[in-house]
Amino acid sequence: MASSVVMKAPICLVENENDELRVNPKAVNILEKITQPVVVVAIVGLYRTGKSYLMNRLAGQNHGFNLGTTVRSETKGIWMWCVPHPSKPKFTLVLLDTEGLGDVEKGDSKNDSWIFALAVLLSSTFVYNSMGTINHQALEQLHYVTELTELIRAKSVSRSEEMDDSGEFVSFFPDFVWTVRDFVLELKLDGRPITADEYLENALKLIPGMSRKAQNSNMPRECIRHFFPKRKCFVFDRPTKEKELLVHVEEVPEDQLDHNFQEQSKAFCSYIFSNAKAKTLKEGIIVNGSRLATLVTTYVAAINSGTVPCLENAVTTLSQRENFIAVQKAADHYSEQMAQRVRLPTDTLQELLAVHAACEKEAIEVFMEHSFKDDTQQFQKNLVITIEGKKEDFLQQNEAASLSHCQAKLEKLSEPLRESISRGVFSVAGGHSLYLEARKKVERDYEQVPRKGVKADHVLQSFLQSQFPIEDSILQSDKALTDGQKAMEAERAQKEAAEKEQELLRQKQKELQQVMESQERSYKENMAQLHEKMEREKKNILREQEERLAHKLKVQEEMLNEGFKSKYEAMGSEIIQLQREIQNSKEQHKSLAAKVFDGFGNVLLSVLPGSGKLVGLGLKFISNQMK
Repeated sequence: MASSVVMKAPICLVENENDELRVNPKAVNILEKITQPVVVVAIVGLYRTGKSYLMNRLAGQNHGFNLGTTVRSETKGIWMWCVPHPSKPKFTLVLLDTEGLGDVEKGDSKNDSWIFALAVLLSSTFVYNSMGTINHQALEQLHYVTELTELIRAKSVSRSEEMDDSGEFVSFFPDFVWTVRDFVLELKLDGRPITADEYLENALKLIPGMSRKAQNSNMPRECIRHFFPKRKCFVFDRPTKEKELLVHVEEVPEDQLDHNFQEQSKAFCSYIFSNAKAKTLKEGIIVNGSRLATLVTTYVAAINSGTVPCLENAVTTLSQRENFIAVQKAADHYSEQMAQRVRLPTDTLQELLAVHAACEKEAIEVFMEHSFKDDTQQFQKNLVITIEGKKEDFLQQNEAASLSHCQAKLEKLSEPLRESISRGVFSVAGGHSLYLEARKKVERDYEQVPRKGVKADHVLQSFLQSQFPIEDSILQSDKALTDGQKAMEAERAQKEAAEKEQELLRQKQKELQQVMESQERSYKENMAQLHEKMEREKKNILREQEERLAHKLKVQEEMLNEGFKSKYEAMGSEIIQLQREIQNSKEQHKSLAAKVFDGFGNVLLSVLPGSGKLVGLGLKFISNQMK
């Protein structure tokens, strides 16, 4: 079951000492225990602007993140507080408070840019906190957003292939919330009341003109509009008009704070709780605590190595780790369920194989749920091999249990017969018929034994074969029979033995057929679930591309309405290219899926040799699934 954690206080996630970033192993350990999807809210902004206060409110506390009471920045690096989500019990709320940007005591401003970039990469909702108003100065202070194209890559490319892939940022960037503190203006535009959201959108309109100054001013505006399609704004009055109380605002009872500020804080928290989404990567990959730990570790390692954090590389690293774990989880689920549901020995082989089929289906579902980007199906192949091996172990255990059980029962049932033989009871005239009657009784009693299992006939046949020399000896010494009668009895015994042998061979053939049919079911199940997953992934890719297209069309229309015809026309080529990508995705999916199925189908046929006769049937199955 998915689990969360309860932290009584925040802990540093990314330490920032001497302008060097380092992931805190203790924080990673906490994240790795969170199997629930995480809603990650990160806040950034200039130091001493009240960021920590808002994060404490989201945690439902007055204390926690250090607010600080002096001009010195208190928060260093990125601090994390994981708390149960107040309105979504199946999710964990992860709050990230970052050190203040623009600290004059810092030696390297690039450090601020990395903190900003990490907050964007890790969060599902990104809060930018500023003071006063959203004016030219406030937007200039948000120059970090313009640097993201230099600090982040969506795709992995070599130095010689470096290109601007910022158009894809919208697919994995968080929602954007701008909080304006100590807001003193009236929310009016051209004499009419406006909302805080309208205030933000108006502030993000481009400044007319082609001067260098206008272009520099427009850069953060354009980046926000291009990278963050979902935007929200909140304005806050001063918490209190008394400066002495303001210094220690976390200690002021809520009912003593400014009424408007109280309502604004509640509205902000309510919005975050209701609208902040789970952290999701491209193609709909949901992030839990463990995955978030891998992401932050991967990103910081890239920064420290001097390379650009790349989403594609991070997802690849994450998928390798997660897919390995997914195989383990699926295999463990299979073993646990088989152990719970199977009582050895099973009455028939089919009984065991039926349970195997059900447990294997569930195991594949577990793998599909926890795996992603297994593009070559290497991990699914590993799972097939692992489950096939575990199935063979169960088959052998089943045979061993049946063998042991049957031999013990037959040993006990045949004890009177052995005693009679040793006492010479059958060494008399008519002894052969007495012997046959005694042996038949053993067979009848053995037939009544319940749940003998798959080795029942084998054990009986071995017993009967051991009796042939004894029977022949008794037959030859029976003086009541003529030579002709002895010959006929000997022939009957040989015929009976041959029939038993044939019956045993037929049973083995039947069991072999059942095993092959089981492998056919395994083949079909793997292919069917792979097909379903590829269909889901295709829908996610198309949805993301269509959302990117809709966003670009919206921004293009805004450019035209605001009088920026050249920017409108420049976006036209981007939109045409994206439309082609969408069409190509639709057309290529079937051919790509066919190649994947063909390749993985061949792998399955090599792993499941009993399904070899299914080559034609399998390809027909694939073809039908693709329609």
